[in-house]
Amino acid sequence: MPTIRPISELRNNFSQISEIVHSDDEPIFLTKNGIGDMVVMSIDLYERQIAQIDLYQKLAEARQEIANGAKGRDAGSFIQGLMQA
Repeated sequence: MPTIRPISELRNNFSQISEIVHSDDEPIFLTKNGIGDMVVMSIDLYERQIAQIDLYQKLAEARQEIANGAKGRDAGSFIQGLMQA
C-alpha cells in the first residue's frame, strides 16, 4: 500500500518523511490540493530502480538483436561452458 501524504508534510515534517523513506524502503507520494504532485524516495531506492531500468533496456536490446538474427546462447548453456573451463 503506497504512502500518500500532503506536500505540506515535506516542509513541516521533513525529518519524519526522510525516516519513513529509509525505514520502509518505499517512496512517499506527495499530493498538492489532493492531486498527485511529487514522489520522494531514498537515494538507495532510486539507484536500484535506475539499475533495474538499465537491465530491462539491455535485455530488450538483446532480444531485438536475436530477433534480427544475431547468434547467441541461452544463459544455462553459457554458465555450463564457464563451469567446464
